[in-house]
Amino acid sequence: MATSSEPTRIALVCFPGVRAFDVSVITEVWGVDRTDRGVPPFDLRRTAAEPTPIALRGGLCLTPDRTLAWLARADLIVVPGLDDYVTPAPAPVLEALRRAHAGATPIASLCGGAFTLAQAGLLDGRQAVTHWNLTDLLSTRHPQVKVTQDALFLHDDNIWTSAGTAAGIDLCLHLVRITHGAETAATIARSMVTAPFRTGTQAQFIEHPTPRAYRDADTLAAVRAHALAHLAEPHTVAGLAAHAGMSPRSFARHFQATTGTTPLRWLITQRIAAAQKLLERTDLPLPEVARRTGFGSEVTMRQHFATHLSTSPRDYRLAFHQGPSPARG
Repeated sequence: MATSSEPTRIALVCFPGVRAFDVSVITEVWGVDRTDRGVPPFDLRRTAAEPTPIALRGGLCLTPDRTLAWLARADLIVVPGLDDYVTPAPAPVLEALRRAHAGATPIASLCGGAFTLAQAGLLDGRQAVTHWNLTDLLSTRHPQVKVTQDALFLHDDNIWTSAGTAAGIDLCLHLVRITHGAETAATIARSMVTAPFRTGTQAQFIEHPTPRAYRDADTLAAVRAHALAHLAEPHTVAGLAAHAGMSPRSFARHFQATTGTTPLRWLITQRIAAAQKLLERTDLPLPEVARRTGFGSEVTMRQHFATHLSTSPRDYRLAFHQGPSPARG
């Protein structure tokens, strides 16, 4: 693994048939030097069985700069999606992925890249996600995989899978967040002009919204903005529903249809994200961080960090603290 003084080593796995968009996403997240903005250095390498150029759809060409042997040095391996989801990956690629997983290197796939991991047998008996329109195909071709639609990305036994195109961006930023902190992920997201994270599941994208759903989405967006502006205050479903001019039952139903999650789960996610930012940027005492982010007490905040981040606020600060910025009351 990379030390604090060494770049994090990222291996992009390449072979004929990988999607140009996913290659671009991986390159945009880990292949751009943003050290002048406080982002740590990354060493992104394009790995393949052979060092010969690989043709991509759209007249593009990708030139590998390392062989698959470099996977043994990587801190993270990322597998792009496929133009044709039933494209068989080359045997050397599958074997290299198996060796990497046996060596405990984290492996992530974007969208249809789950099919590559499934071909390698790495998803057998594990939960996985892919684009909602491909879940039946993945289940049919690889019945040992526990396929779900209810996530933008999933983690199971050091393997990450993600849903459709934009969810690949979500996963890449999440992988940055858990290794380098929320502020680093937010800096990269800002430079990409995208959200640092999204909540919910891909279920919110499956059906086309009706005109009424658009109006509901606008109303709910205003409610979410209100909650974020008053995050330190206690919020209930009934109170948020009243702000939206809906009954609590109708509000909860429309909120989940729009965001893919429940109001309270969304609120907890926002509070955790706000707490992460304060822990990274300030020296505020933990009880004050808990108060400002609406957890009420350090104990409650600690419980949610343990559940959602598998760490404590104190340990998170030790890992990702970047020095204080002026704190406002």
